[in-house]
Amino acid sequence: MSRSATIERLTGETELRVRLELDGQGEASIETGIGFFDHMLTALARHGLFDLVVQAEGDLHVDGHHTVEDTGIALGQAIAAALDDRAGIRRYGEATVPLDEALVRVVVDCSGRPHLEWHADPASWQMVGEFDVALAPEFFRAVAVHGGLTLHIDLLRGRNAHHIVEATFKAFARALDMATGHDPRVDGIPSTKGVL
Repeated sequence: MSRSATIERLTGETELRVRLELDGQGEASIETGIGFFDHMLTALARHGLFDLVVQAEGDLHVDGHHTVEDTGIALGQAIAAALDDRAGIRRYGEATVPLDEALVRVVVDCSGRPHLEWHADPASWQMVGEFDVALAPEFFRAVAVHGGLTLHIDLLRGRNAHHIVEATFKAFARALDMATGHDPRVDGIPSTKGVL
């Protein structure tokens, strides 16, 4: 049974189509108009072994905020739809990923309770290409809220903004793959409440 979803989002600021296959091969086709963001979404697909298509047209003449945030919204909605009732999943996932001097830990709970704890300060980070690094927490907040995820992101160390953001996307990919994976020992919904 395919665990996939397609989300289309049309606003006065963006036009988006996201297709996600949780049990994929890590294949990606990404077009957002922001090169570094395309690179990050491609890394997310590759390291999470998700098949991911993102086609986004946004008001980049303003800045990248609407495109990045709305992509996070649509991706979160796709995760929630693909998980359906979340029966049989591991629910929790964790990954710590290095990239040169940067080290990032991501912990995710597919709890149905959206929450983001972001422990990294992007205020002093520079732009990476055309990507405003301060948009990274906005992206992950949108994914968490619309995906029904409790998400903790901790920068353990790092100096280079490119390395920090890339390690974050890769760690999220690995943690999400673990959390959404099937556990043959889990019968039904992984919660004492019987619902997530």
